[in-house]
Formats: sequence, structure tokens, C-alpha cells
Amino acid sequence: MIMSAVKRIPVAESVWKELSEMRSAGQTYTELLEEMMEARKKERLVTDMKRIEEEGNFVSLSEIKD
Repeated sequence: MIMSAVKRIPVAESVWKELSEMRSAGQTYTELLEEMMEARKKERLVTDMKRIEEEGNFVSLSEIKD
């Protein structure tokens, strides 16, 4: 992975410690954050799908005519 720029994100000491505990051996903070972002995206997708299923007005495929 090529890093174009290094950015600093200020975090509380307690957050830093918890992030450190979440890392796997040899895992960078970038890799950890990417993993967490991907998990969050999947969580949002599932939440959105459930909401759409509950609120949506659907028509069965057999009812659709060309």
C-alpha cells in the first residue's frame, strides 16, 4: 500500500488504548481502521435493507407484466 500523506487524528487516551487492544499482531492502525470502516458499511447496509423490507411496498415478480 502506498500512502500519499500521513494525517493525524487526535483521540482521547482511552480511545487510543482501546484501539491498541483491538489491533492484531503486526496490524497497522490504517489496516485496523479500514477493517472497522468496512464492518460499519456492512452494518449500515443490513440496517437499510431491514428498514426497506419493513417499510417498502413490494410487488411479486409474478404480478409484473411486460
